[in-house]
Amino acid sequence: MLPDPEIGSIHYRAQEVLPTGLFVAIEGQTADGHDYIDQALAKRAAAVVVQKPVATATPAATTGLNPVLVQVPDTRIALADLAACFYGYPSKQLNIIGITGTNGKTTVAYLIESIFAAAGLNVGVISTINYRYAGKTFNNPMTTPEALDLQRILAEMLHNGVTHVVMEASSHAMDLYRVKNCWFDVAVFTNLSQDHLDYHGDMATYWASKKRLFTEYLQQGPKRQRAMAIVNCDDVRGKELPRILTTPMIKTGSAPDADITAETFRCEAMGTFGRVSTREGSFDFKTPLVGKHNVDNILSAAGVATALNIAPETITAGIQALSGIPGRLERIDNNSERFVYVDYAHTPDALENAVMSLKKIAPARIICIFGCGGDRDHAKRPLMGDIAGRLCDLAIVTSDNPRTEDPLAIIDQILSGIRRSGMAQYSSRDVSDGFKKKGFVVEADRRRAIELGIRLSRPQDMVLIAGKGHETYQIIGKTSIDFDDRQEARKALRAVGGQ
Repeated sequence: MLPDPEIGSIHYRAQEVLPTGLFVAIEGQTADGHDYIDQALAKRAAAVVVQKPVATATPAATTGLNPVLVQVPDTRIALADLAACFYGYPSKQLNIIGITGTNGKTTVAYLIESIFAAAGLNVGVISTINYRYAGKTFNNPMTTPEALDLQRILAEMLHNGVTHVVMEASSHAMDLYRVKNCWFDVAVFTNLSQDHLDYHGDMATYWASKKRLFTEYLQQGPKRQRAMAIVNCDDVRGKELPRILTTPMIKTGSAPDADITAETFRCEAMGTFGRVSTREGSFDFKTPLVGKHNVDNILSAAGVATALNIAPETITAGIQALSGIPGRLERIDNNSERFVYVDYAHTPDALENAVMSLKKIAPARIICIFGCGGDRDHAKRPLMGDIAGRLCDLAIVTSDNPRTEDPLAIIDQILSGIRRSGMAQYSSRDVSDGFKKKGFVVEADRRRAIELGIRLSRPQDMVLIAGKGHETYQIIGKTSIDFDDRQEARKALRAVGGQ
């Protein structure tokens, strides 16, 4: 029989192991925890969990311990099971709302948080931007934390009086079992479009991963009999879910059988107004969020509130209390009569939504400054170029987070799509005095690209700076440097007398 040591902590990073800790060796995309077992043992780990045979070079005499080595079929599943048990299954005592989809997750999370606050609930949020609860905010390195971190955060929220948790659930989180043993009360589907194919390989696999929130995780645990799905049935993939799920469901969208729909709405440069119909009654809304896609997000948030029996008037109050969302068509205030927005749009669908939202309310021209991330899905680059070429008056193609790729090689792939639109290509010198017909400029330096776009804009023009949104860094090679599109936009606006 194996010894049964007292375990004081659990770790999946060897450098963080504490004495009497349990180290779980998981395989990542760039590193394999099995290669760091000796480091964990040297830090006096009491036990190690592996999924393949290993040979260690650290003798027990070195540490004074006799560590236990346990082999399992999948250490990611083991990590999720161990973490939930170690922290006392916190999701069992919390109301958990999971949101998945390619676009809109963060906006829906903020809307739900605001509605819950208006209802007097104690809410915690785990999102792409950060995780926060009880007036405290923490950096979040990934949309959905690793299973161990997620269970720890949920336990901390529970300890601090949180009753309702709103969390974004990424496709990676489903595929890598990060949300296993996180028992959901409500799951939301926003939409599906091309993204993360560098990881999933194709759209069918990507959708299969997203769908697991509803077909697998929502069906597990002590809440499975009362769990509910909120589905945007205007999305092609959303139409599929009602046909395959037996879970109680609220359908949102414009179809005649939708449970929650927008009776009317009007989008303007300063916000969106409308009236929403739910099965519990109708309510008017007013929000600074811009664009039709945000109406869809409001319907999803209203669906969650309806599922939890929150009154329509409280939904209205929550929507109106939300002043904006970092990096989601975030308007940069200025006195130059230019409309400057920073948006996280980094997928073809998100870029098209953002540009079309502005195009429908634009009093003048649209200038779009964007790039594509390195070491990510290559196939979406020409698609995003094509969108900018078709919809914008001037596209300035620049770097995003190039990571370990050559920025100019990324730009070349974007240009293969933008040229299909027939846009004229300008040099920076060509547009030094402005531009008269649609075209594009290449400026690989993102700071100079933002300066150029705002300098070339005129009063009443709309400038969209897309791709990085709330991020306060740029990743070049393997180094992160300080960089915030919003700050750069403000500097450029000061140069034209706009701040």
